[in-house]
Amino acid sequence: MKKLLLIALTLSLYACNSDDDKPQNPVDQLPKATQTGEGTFACLVDGKPFIADNPYFNCYYQYVDEGWYFGIHGIDESFEGTLFPDSIILGTTKKKISEGGVLQLIEISEGNASGGGGFTFSINDSQSSSTNQEYTGELTITKLDFESYIVSGTFWFDIKHPVTGDTTKIREGRFDTFFIM
Repeated sequence: MKKLLLIALTLSLYACNSDDDKPQNPVDQLPKATQTGEGTFACLVDGKPFIADNPYFNCYYQYVDEGWYFGIHGIDESFEGTLFPDSIILGTTKKKISEGGVLQLIEISEGNASGGGGFTFSINDSQSSSTNQEYTGELTITKLDFESYIVSGTFWFDIKHPVTGDTTKIREGRFDTFFIM
């Protein structure tokens, strides 16, 4: 009888822990993709959640020198001093964006869109890397509202790690914020 009770107790403990012990999907740790100006900027960096610490990051869409420039920059300070980028930036150079538009992230040059990462290895060592002809990605503008100044989008891209030379994969990116003109 004692053995039967011990077996029943052991089985019930396994049943109770089955869902709680499962590792959480990293995508589920990111804020949801919204289009209401929530002040979010997040992505996965090589599978690890990158969530901008400050909801008031720099975001602009401006007409300057006969061309449109878009830029958004998120920082996750928990990545400082690691091999992962602690800042992620997306932008265009003399290139318009539009709601529903998909931009190829290539190189930083006139008429293009690009993505990049800033790496802070120590107080005296910071480096960056950006998309180019070999390391590319996409930026999709899901909302561009000129009345409320809201811009939302999704993105993914690859960059070459400035130290290791490995490919750093930025995936499941999303942002939803206000922009300045």
